[in-house]
Amino acid sequence: MSNTPLTPGITAGRLPEESYAAQFSDLHPVLDEHEALVAADRCYFCHDAPCMTACPTSIDVPLFIRQIMTGTPEAAAKTILEQNILGGMCARVCPTETLCEEVCVREVAEGKPVEIGRLQRYATDILMEKGEHPFTRAEPTGKTVAVVGAGPAGLSAAHRLAMYGHDVVMFDARPKSGGLNEYGIASYKAPDGFAQKEVDWLMQIGGITVVNGKKLGAELSLEGLKSEYDAVFLAIGLAGVNALRAEGEDKGGVLDAVDFISELRQAEDLSKLPVGRNVVVIGGGMTAVDAAVQAKLLGAQNVSMVYRRGRARMSASEYEQDLAASKGVQIFYNAAPVAVYGNGSVTEVEFEYTAEDGGTLKGTGETFRLPADQVFKAIGQTLDGVPDEVEITGGKIAVDAVGRTSVSGIWAGGDCATGGEDLTVTAVAEGRDAAEDIHAKLMEG
Repeated sequence: MSNTPLTPGITAGRLPEESYAAQFSDLHPVLDEHEALVAADRCYFCHDAPCMTACPTSIDVPLFIRQIMTGTPEAAAKTILEQNILGGMCARVCPTETLCEEVCVREVAEGKPVEIGRLQRYATDILMEKGEHPFTRAEPTGKTVAVVGAGPAGLSAAHRLAMYGHDVVMFDARPKSGGLNEYGIASYKAPDGFAQKEVDWLMQIGGITVVNGKKLGAELSLEGLKSEYDAVFLAIGLAGVNALRAEGEDKGGVLDAVDFISELRQAEDLSKLPVGRNVVVIGGGMTAVDAAVQAKLLGAQNVSMVYRRGRARMSASEYEQDLAASKGVQIFYNAAPVAVYGNGSVTEVEFEYTAEDGGTLKGTGETFRLPADQVFKAIGQTLDGVPDEVEITGGKIAVDAVGRTSVSGIWAGGDCATGGEDLTVTAVAEGRDAAEDIHAKLMEG
């Protein structure tokens, strides 16, 4: 956001200094013991639990809820963490309303599901706050694995591999580990530095060395990693950002939403973070919602979110869309950016209304303009820095069901790989499953 201070209409300190802590406080109140027991009591403990099937990491939901009911939340946490080592963060950011809670029998019958996400947080928080790590490292195998990328997929794979006794070196381009959990999720979803606390807790397994400031392609060659390590797991995420393909998008004040969220997450003093008076966010996913809501919380007067298709096609859940609306974000559907106007810096964005015709999106010819001194692009990210020797399909690394790439000895998972769904929980599952396959391969013969 280096051009931000030079852009008219963008300024810091739009709110009284004491307001920021309240604005960015925890989105969901934490359950106390009594509330957790009441919430757990609503579970039917289904034999063929649809919530378990809907969870990308296949957590045994009925079991962990029963363990909460019997007064053993630490045991519940271990049940969760055996399947999802980042269960604490997933309890905070996972769209449970479209996964486990959507298929809950209570939701189907009554319209009010068991609060699985909040119960998961209750259990994992208790265990983590004790500083305990419920897993122990196996005897060293003498095998070494390079994990490139310290986001959810990389952390999940590294932990599982280290637990099996392999020595893991985890490389990451950024100065901190955590990936999108640290840099790309709204701060009100994981306040008080939780992402780093979870990483530190995970590292208690031992056997993992972290090397920050190393990026695949620039400081790391895939050929070099292959020759030095017994296996390589790529979890590099999506570092590139799609262009708007709208005239004038290079004007001052037009920024990447991921950079805005990252800067906000790393800011020590939110009152010093500049934000526009009229903010326009272009996109329809979780990143767009997070950027729009946080711009509003920073004191932006008017925040608009514009998505090219209809509400039902938005990748952000209805809950997230409703959250944005409740914070004062105005959402425009079926509109695509045409041009960005302004003398050096953005002052307006022109949009054309769209319509779907047989699945194809077409412009209607009718346009409108929104005033804007700050525009955030949240229209998807692209793969960056992968050597040509690795097969790419649909803009992502091609992998099979267990994460094997086209190159022997190299696995991949998370957002960079086919099948990635831009969800922390899915990335964790893919990292875990690839680690299981890597372990099996390393132990052959």
